[in-house]
Amino acid sequence: MGTEQSPVLQVRDLHVQAKTHKGVSTLVQDVNFELKRGQVLGLIGESGCGKTVTGMSILQMLDQKTTKVKGSISLLGRELNGLADKEMRKIRGKEIAYIMQNPMNAFTPVFTIGHQMIETIRSHTSFNKKQAKELAIEALHNVSLSNPIKLLKSYPFQLSGGMLQRVMIATAVCLHPSILIADEPTTALDVNNQKAVLKHLDAMRSECGTAILLISHDLGVIAEMADEVAVMQKGRIAEKADVFQLFDAPKHEYTKKLLGARLTLPIDERAIGSI
Repeated sequence: MGTEQSPVLQVRDLHVQAKTHKGVSTLVQDVNFELKRGQVLGLIGESGCGKTVTGMSILQMLDQKTTKVKGSISLLGRELNGLADKEMRKIRGKEIAYIMQNPMNAFTPVFTIGHQMIETIRSHTSFNKKQAKELAIEALHNVSLSNPIKLLKSYPFQLSGGMLQRVMIATAVCLHPSILIADEPTTALDVNNQKAVLKHLDAMRSECGTAILLISHDLGVIAEMADEVAVMQKGRIAEKADVFQLFDAPKHEYTKKLLGARLTLPIDERAIGSI
């Protein structure tokens, strides 16, 4: 669903370096991409190639004491890199939502799900507590979680990883952010719930115009959801292309190897013939 509109997000010459006991290590370098309204950009690559670091850089969530982010990260023309944390807190969750790779890290264990969802909603809106609760219930229903009223009274440790994943997605999308950074959003879900979540994300981008940076190891999810795909290798973007072009005619050798490594099940034709 590419458009000719001005980009919602522009990332230019992104470099991320981290201090280690061995010296300075470069995590991401020369990364350039943009997201337009309603567009889904898939970001793929092997573990440790810099996908999550790129996503966290956009939200300025890396530890400033140990990491240094260079380059431009522009949201609707506003530079985010170096923005004061007070200003970034207004943007996180409202303009840019983030679905973390590990749902267990997204919630405070001593507060109920309802407390955390309602406080998040109220911190970015003028809703009262009742209105925020109603929105939270609707959001949980939209990600196929049954009995949302009871769920709001639960603590994170009382839910499975898959349920927490869907609560995190519900929290991230309920305020209709301009951009959603989804880092392995379906990793803890079974096939049915994965399909429901992807359908909901697709509705967000088509109905609300939310642009999505979709980080995933699941090439099937990328093929289904993405308009464009960027392939990361060792902190760089090795190849970026339209989703059909990338899957049908990859140009970079690394992309060819990545696509060639997809899991395939051996078929015993003799067994099929005997059925």
